[in-house]
Amino acid sequence: MKIIVPMAGRGSRLRPHSLTVPKPLIPVAGKPIVHRLVEDIAKILKEPIEEIAFILGDEAFFGDDVVKSLKELAESLGAKPAIYRQDLPLGTGHAIMCAKESLSGPAVIAYADTLIRADFDLDPTADAVIWVKQVDQPEAFGVVKMNANNEITELVEKPTDFVSDLAVIGIYYFKEVGNLKKELQNVLDNNIQNGGEYQINDGIKAMMASGNVFKTGSVDEWMDCGNKNVTVETNARMLGFLQNDGATLVSESIKSENSTIIPPCFIADDVVLINATVGPNVSLGKGCHVMDSTIKNSLVQTHSHIKNANLDNAMIGNHVSFDGKFTSISIGDYSVLE
Repeated sequence: MKIIVPMAGRGSRLRPHSLTVPKPLIPVAGKPIVHRLVEDIAKILKEPIEEIAFILGDEAFFGDDVVKSLKELAESLGAKPAIYRQDLPLGTGHAIMCAKESLSGPAVIAYADTLIRADFDLDPTADAVIWVKQVDQPEAFGVVKMNANNEITELVEKPTDFVSDLAVIGIYYFKEVGNLKKELQNVLDNNIQNGGEYQINDGIKAMMASGNVFKTGSVDEWMDCGNKNVTVETNARMLGFLQNDGATLVSESIKSENSTIIPPCFIADDVVLINATVGPNVSLGKGCHVMDSTIKNSLVQTHSHIKNANLDNAMIGNHVSFDGKFTSISIGDYSVLE
C-alpha cells in the first residue's frame, strides 16, 4: 500500500500563520497536521505501508527542513519516502500526476488540510473508495450521487438541487492507482480543465465511465484546518479525542507557579506558567511563557511570550510577544504587540 499526499498549496485562508510555515506543518494538539493525517491513515489501513509520497510546492517555501520532516515521518512508519514538486498551481489532478512515478498498485490519496477519526475495512468488491461524511448543508460541498447498489455514479460540486448529503472529504483509495494515472494523463493530454485547472474529479469520472466500481467509506469525524476559526475548533476536538484515548498531553518539564490547567490541554516541554489559567482546549508549543493571563479555546505555537491577556478563540504563531487586552486574535510568527 502507498499513501500519496498532495500538499503544494500555500494555505492562503490560514494566513498569517501559513506565510512562514506550510499549512500542513502547522501543529494541531501538538503535532503537525500532515503528521496526524498520515499516522491516522496508516493506523486505519491495518497493513504495511510501502511508500509515502509527498507532493510539495516550490523549494523556496517547502525547503530542506520540510523535506527532512516528511522523510522522517515516512521512515517512522516503515515506509520509503518520496518527494515530488508541483511548481505551478494547476489543480488537484495535476498535483497527483507530479507523482506519476509512484502511481502504481494500491494507494490512498489524502489531501493534507483535513483530519479524520475512523475505523473501517476496505471494501474488497470496490475498485476505488471515496470517503464521505454526512453534512447538514450539502450545497456547500462536493457530494456523491449513489445508485440502488450503493455505488457512486456521479460527483457533483456544490449542488443547487439536492443530490445527497454525503460530502467528499478529500481521501480516496484505489485498488490500482495506475488506472487513475491513465485517466489523468488523458485529462492533461486533452487539456480538460475546470476553473482553469486539471481536477482529480475528471480522472475519477473517466474511471467510472470505464466501468470501475466506486464505493463510499465513512468516517466518524472530519475536521477541517482551512482557516483560523476552524483550526482552533479542530485543535479543541482533537484534544478531546486524545484525552479520551489516554494520551499524555502535558509535559513533565513545565514550570508552573500559582497557575491552573483545565483539561484537555496540550502543553509542550519548557513551558512556563506564572499566575495563569490555561484551558480548556488549549495547545501551547515548546518554550512558551504565559504570565498573568487566562487562555482558553486557543492554539499557540512555539516560543511565544504572552502576558496580561485574556484569550479565547485565539491562534498565535511562533516567537510572538503579546501583551494586550484583545481576546479573539490571529497573530503570525515573530510578531510583537506590546
